[in-house]
Amino acid sequence: MEQKKIDKIEKYIHQEYTIHLDTAAPWEGKTLSNSEFKKRLKFSFNSFPDMNFEITSAIADENHVAITWILSETNLGMIGEYPPTKKAIKTNGFTIYHFKDNLINGHTQVFDGVTVMKQLGFI
Repeated sequence: MEQKKIDKIEKYIHQEYTIHLDTAAPWEGKTLSNSEFKKRLKFSFNSFPDMNFEITSAIADENHVAITWILSETNLGMIGEYPPTKKAIKTNGFTIYHFKDNLINGHTQVFDGVTVMKQLGFI
């Protein structure tokens, strides 16, 4: 991920970003600052530099946007202590983004992590 894109985080992400539910993430239940949020993005894009979300539906109200998506990506970087598998994965999920002061200040997310682990060859 290019540095210039990460530097635009403050334009879209609230200074306090809470991950309400994201069972596959080590950040679940935590509130991240902008610098911590950037580290989270770098971790994800270092592991999966070709990450692509195809949005299949979206619903919005005043303080939330809910989307369903199909994620496609290839593991080309370390995942924690695990070396790259170079395997492509595909899974479905949904995310509800929470807004405060017209900025995204958190999310609730569910996806099929078991399928991802199988596709990567971890289980």
